[in-house]
Amino acid sequence: MVRRILLGSQLRRLREARGITREAAGYSIRASESKISRMELGRVSFKSRDIEDLLTLYGVTDKAEREPLLDLARESGVAGWWHSYSDVLPNWFQTYVGLEGAASHIGVYEVQFVSGLLQTEDYARAVVTSGHQEGLSREEIDRRVALRLERQKLLLSERAPRFRCVLDEAALRRPYGGHGVMDAQLRHLTELSELPHVTLQVMPFDTGGHPAESGAFTLLRFPESEISDIVYLEHLTGALYVDKPDEVAQYETVLDRLLEDSLPPVKTRDLLHRIRQTL
Repeated sequence: MVRRILLGSQLRRLREARGITREAAGYSIRASESKISRMELGRVSFKSRDIEDLLTLYGVTDKAEREPLLDLARESGVAGWWHSYSDVLPNWFQTYVGLEGAASHIGVYEVQFVSGLLQTEDYARAVVTSGHQEGLSREEIDRRVALRLERQKLLLSERAPRFRCVLDEAALRRPYGGHGVMDAQLRHLTELSELPHVTLQVMPFDTGGHPAESGAFTLLRFPESEISDIVYLEHLTGALYVDKPDEVAQYETVLDRLLEDSLPPVKTRDLLHRIRQTL
């Protein structure tokens, strides 16, 4: 999806530089104006023939200029690793996994449970099973947990994003999987919080009210200037992707406030230790 967004923004820039309308661009590839709009927003897949015709229309005839864009079009059609989990991965979450893997900065606020990128295998299994009361097969549970563990490799990779996470104290107090599972999870959080690119803070109960009254959210920022920041909001049957600058800015402000008002990393580790002692 990120490659589609990058290519779409380049196509829009080229079209506008030539003063060509979306309607005229659509006519050149036997498509509608709305199809061009969706292409430029990265919301549809690309056909190489269409990209070739559009580049010609936009006056991009030099091979050295055309090939990188055509390569981007071909790469945008390559399925990501997560597509092998399509049997347990909803379509609306496939988009998120792709964006998560391309982000340079990830900001998270969680209330219900520990953020998925920070979960141990046993804790993840407890979360998956508790969230599906209708009952899942052992195979499906294993697949969902495996997907979550695969996502976590991002934080330990050479291109790991800057990860800032605020956990409500409720996420640490709510037992998933029993005392042993929770103890291991809290220990795991302590270890991850020592990573130089990870900032983990807890919003304690005694703080009272705070600006994230609407609940959990994730803020994604990308290294490419052509891609706007995105806020991911998950609900029971799907998700919302917020990308309007003024709305994203409000979430950025809230995240900054959360980080400012929460326990600093050192005191967060102290709290994790105290909670472990009470298990």
